[in-house]
Amino acid sequence: MQIFKFGGASVKDADSVKNLANILKLVGHKNILIVVSAMGKTTNALEIVIKNYFENKAELNSAVQDVIKYHNSILLDLFENESHPIFKKVTHLFRELDDFLRTNKSPDYNYVYDQTISYGELVATTIISAYLNNIGIKNDWIDARTHIKTDNYYRRANVNWETTQQNITSSFDKKTLNITQGFLGSDANNFTTTLGREGSDYTAAIYAYCLNAESVTIWKDVPGVLNADPRYFDNAQLLHQISYEEAIELAFYGASVIHPKTLQPLQRKEIPLFVKSFLNPKDDGTRVGKGITLQPNVPCFILKKNQVLISLSSLDFSYIVEDNISDIFKLLHTYKMKVDVIQNSAISFSVCLENSFNNLEKLLQHLKAKFRVTCDENVSLYTIRHYNNEVLKHLEEDKTVLLKQLTQETVQIVTK
Repeated sequence: MQIFKFGGASVKDADSVKNLANILKLVGHKNILIVVSAMGKTTNALEIVIKNYFENKAELNSAVQDVIKYHNSILLDLFENESHPIFKKVTHLFRELDDFLRTNKSPDYNYVYDQTISYGELVATTIISAYLNNIGIKNDWIDARTHIKTDNYYRRANVNWETTQQNITSSFDKKTLNITQGFLGSDANNFTTTLGREGSDYTAAIYAYCLNAESVTIWKDVPGVLNADPRYFDNAQLLHQISYEEAIELAFYGASVIHPKTLQPLQRKEIPLFVKSFLNPKDDGTRVGKGITLQPNVPCFILKKNQVLISLSSLDFSYIVEDNISDIFKLLHTYKMKVDVIQNSAISFSVCLENSFNNLEKLLQHLKAKFRVTCDENVSLYTIRHYNNEVLKHLEEDKTVLLKQLTQETVQIVTK
């Protein structure tokens, strides 16, 4: 059993869907599960739908229509006959979305987000499954929400591994080609949940773990795992192989190629992960596995933009020790802040974080009741694994360094 994951860029238009089919023809499609993300920038487009739902109802229908038109154009390019059942299936899915937006009574943004955003993956897999069947690559469409059960922590749900394992083991047919959605699960009440942005990689790992898969392959628009994001760094190099441990470190610090949670279930069962180019499927790409060294052994750069740096100091010059730090982390958890860097001294504490849930103002109000607080928004966090003095000096040129933290293998720098 092999798991293939195709991201949004690999299914962004009709030609991309046809390329997916060509990859399956090239590498084979027996005993394979395909995990697919929303097509192209659909997730971003649905986030606009959600924004309009809460803030600008007058533009809501227009935003939904943009998503529908995008998918209809792909359908028309893939299927010559407009009477093909796929057109009705996709129309039905968008009617479901419209019904939800008209009848929903919940004011919970995160709940609405998950119920709405899921239609990107549902529509994408429905289209791709129908196209593959249409050209003779027979497959079964699976609703991932019937397999992957989670809590109701909407937008970043936690997997109930025991129930998920039972669901997959009892109902999965390994002998055929299956296609399902990345990113999605459901809670105990069968409401849709999501596993966090870029969570389709994690979905692939969940299925791999539960099915004892031979391998997982993530098909990307890059040659494999690079030592730096070529959008922000010059001369990015392909990493031919890396260990689970190194990949987990890179993912933890924000490397965008692999989702942070993806590697943990794979490591537990020593399932190798391959990251390959869907443009050049015969190339080796990157292998992630047990007990292999970083090759080539070069510095690895990670940039996270739009971060927030909060610096706290005690109002009465008392020490910031265990009880204070415990209170701070309780608040960070309450307001769903993802912490990337912490640094503290006797009377100060600094934290660099992501304000993913837009709770920053509420957090700051709580903190100001007990601490002197300064806050820098829109800062950048640079992380370098296997750094040396030369690359460190080059990175700091022409930047205002707000925080710097070094260990033997890793340096993190917050800049304005």
